Amino acid sequence: MFQQHQHHQVKPPYHYLLNQHSSYVGGFNGNNRSFNHLFKTPTSQPFQFEQGHFNFQTQELTAVKPRPFQLSDFTVNRTIGTGSCGRVLLVQSVFNFRFYALKVLKKRQVVQSNQIEHVNEEKRILEKIRHPFLVKTWGTFQDTTNLYIVMDYVVGGELFSVLRRMQRFSNSVAKFYACQVLLALEYLHCNDIIYRDLKPENILIDAQGNIKITDFGFAKRLADNETAWTFCGTPDYLAPEVIKSKGYSKAADWWSFGIFIFEMLAGYPPFYDDDLFRMCQKIVDGDMRYPKYFDGLAKDLLKRLLVSDLTKRYGNLRDGCHDIRNHAWFEGVDWTMVLRREIAAPFVPDVKWDGDASCFGFYPEEDEEKEVQKAQDKYGSSNCSTTEHGACLSIADGSDQCEEMAADRGDLFPDF
Repeated sequence: MFQQHQHHQVKPPYHYLLNQHSSYVGGFNGNNRSFNHLFKTPTSQPFQFEQGHFNFQTQELTAVKPRPFQLSDFTVNRTIGTGSCGRVLLVQSVFNFRFYALKVLKKRQVVQSNQIEHVNEEKRILEKIRHPFLVKTWGTFQDTTNLYIVMDYVVGGELFSVLRRMQRFSNSVAKFYACQVLLALEYLHCNDIIYRDLKPENILIDAQGNIKITDFGFAKRLADNETAWTFCGTPDYLAPEVIKSKGYSKAADWWSFGIFIFEMLAGYPPFYDDDLFRMCQKIVDGDMRYPKYFDGLAKDLLKRLLVSDLTKRYGNLRDGCHDIRNHAWFEGVDWTMVLRREIAAPFVPDVKWDGDASCFGFYPEEDEEKEVQKAQDKYGSSNCSTTEHGACLSIADGSDQCEEMAADRGDLFPDF
């Protein structure tokens, strides 16, 4: 879920956080189908926000050496999502008063669930990507017990919630969201990234009704000539080649894109079954039925996406995603207007202010600062010997605690 990253001292697109907020991070939600698992800055205190750092300045804009984020830089509003290794918090900066989504991962749970490489990979990817339809990450940090990712807060909640409320989307509404998702996937693939967890729960709606894809916990850097082998994702959305464990490529994302379109139009995924084994068998066999009310062109596109033969699957042919863009179902779409977010959204969230969390569910709260203090009290003076690089060699209470200590000190996540 997270990834290594080498910080570059480069100015981000915005020198000051005075622009309107855009989005939240996600991947954590209450509808977990995952298989694994403006305020203006006061004039008395201007500052520059470098990615991953606050850069405080004097009134004459004389730069001061930036410092990393820390938990005390934010006040916690409430939890807006949960996952197997942590939660997502709605927080507010104590410096610019802007709202952010703070993804919190418990180190020990990451270690125990063998998600260290996924976590490090997620971080590397998040710091590389910049796209209108992908959630923006501002930086990361860690403390004794947790890893933190600071992201834009996306105020409108999950597309999943909208779909369940409306039961299913009309052809035009489904097409609106499909266009934006298509451009996001195209961007990721052009940057040698396979997403691997497309579903309505991982698509957030911003204040204007446009999408932001979140949760890159299963994303992986993958060149065109490379193959992925990890069995991960959401069962309903798994491509046949993933289930067969024969290796797969970015084409698996286009299969999931077809499932996504089907679910928007039907209100349910095409291969759904209460029994996981039967569902996987249906996917491998291509055992699906189209509702009678399906648009003919939509059905034709899905037949070209939901095909097991990779030599025939749209998105995996010579012209790549242009075959999908040029399909008759998308006829008349101005892709430049889509990218510029100039097309009116079919659904605009009813929110009152930047920190409105009414589009998200309620979850039991945890006090992150108390958890950190408890860990420091427990391990602060433990009998632990280390190598030159800080790796834990031995600890009085045994190897399990040694592993916990390594996670607590950050040895396993050096770039956070």
